[in-house]
Amino acid sequence: MFSAIRNWSALAAGVVLLFAATVPVRSDQQPPVNVPGIDKPVIVVTGRINGTESWTNNFYYVLRGAVFVESGATLNIQAGTRVIGEAGSVGTLIVLRGGRLNAIGTRQQPIVFTSDQPIGSRSRGDWGGLIINGRAPVNIEGGEGVGEADTGVYGGNDANDNSGTLRYVRVEFAGVEFSPDNELNGIAFQGVGRGGSYEYIQVHMNRDDATEFFGGTADIKYAVASNAADDSFDWTFGWSGRAQFIAITQRGDDADNGIEADNNEFNNNLLPRSNPLIYNITLCGDPDRNEGVESPRAANLRRGTAFTIRNFLVTGFKTVGFQIETSNTATTGQVENGTSQMGAGVAWGMPTNMHASVMTYINNGRFPGIRLAPAESTIGITTAGCSNHDAPDFQPSSVATLAGGQLAPIQPPNDGFFEPVTFIGAVPPAPADNWITGWTSFPQR
Repeated sequence: MFSAIRNWSALAAGVVLLFAATVPVRSDQQPPVNVPGIDKPVIVVTGRINGTESWTNNFYYVLRGAVFVESGATLNIQAGTRVIGEAGSVGTLIVLRGGRLNAIGTRQQPIVFTSDQPIGSRSRGDWGGLIINGRAPVNIEGGEGVGEADTGVYGGNDANDNSGTLRYVRVEFAGVEFSPDNELNGIAFQGVGRGGSYEYIQVHMNRDDATEFFGGTADIKYAVASNAADDSFDWTFGWSGRAQFIAITQRGDDADNGIEADNNEFNNNLLPRSNPLIYNITLCGDPDRNEGVESPRAANLRRGTAFTIRNFLVTGFKTVGFQIETSNTATTGQVENGTSQMGAGVAWGMPTNMHASVMTYINNGRFPGIRLAPAESTIGITTAGCSNHDAPDFQPSSVATLAGGQLAPIQPPNDGFFEPVTFIGAVPPAPADNWITGWTSFPQR
């Protein structure tokens, strides 16, 4: 996670020019771009979308440089469409405040944002990523921020702002690095409001964080973060959205926290405070030290954030499960006053399953229903299974498991977003339907 209000004017001139306004170009003449396995006409897209535009699955769409969906404009993407980020120009899709992106796939026909490099040669950071800016509140001085690498102004006072819909969408091999500590997230929700809908989303093999929320009130459901090189699920600047059914798996060659959580790094008590509600999450690190020494911690809860994390399974991280920043009363104060909550979870297979900062509250009963270091056979999913890079398995094997009934879940609020549950973790036990299958993909190259 990096500051979203830094001054990026020192970036190379080529990067600045990349994000400058350009004249829209639409070409179906199959220009010289890389499209692996090309079997459809190619449309190269540059510049700015000012009206309503629809992309259909009988073409490939290549993002050349930064493509902006302007305020008042709408981009509709049909199920089964493939959008390709051009590596040489750092192809990136940016939705500005007041713009909308409706990328609505299906389980059988997901929408895929991917690299232009040949299969087998793809890697993290091949192209930019997806950035969505909204008008929901953020806790930045002045009420507005500027996205990393000048990817748009975000923030405002409309908690119900609607930036569109993402459904059955994959974003893979994105997160280009412009300079050290200046990389794009797979999907950046920047001041995005709860009026939109974001569900069935996978971010795979991203160079920076898989998904990051910079303030706002956006909700997310049925999401997979796989093999991100930094954090998998990240928030800052006052995010107060809701999340349910979140599956995280890491690759130890390059990874940081499963969750990295801040309020505001410059003033830890700024309001509105980061305070998401998260129910049913599985965080699976990579314990394989032959793969690399990364993937250290399941969650780093710090810098004044509040949180509710319930119905969780945590395993496989090389150092520790959840950790709360005890040196900062802005963070611990949210636990002490009852705002931050944790409960109904299992952590196993790590050198320290829960940091002492969390054990304090487990032992005094403030964080109830948390079990540590049970045998894997009683849980029904294995560390090796959910950290399998090519085909992670998050699903418990039967209903006779800790995740399937022996440890009762805490029911989320009945508020129209959350779904009632009979299990902990991101995925229901077999033989229930595994919502991850059929639309996700886990290629390493």
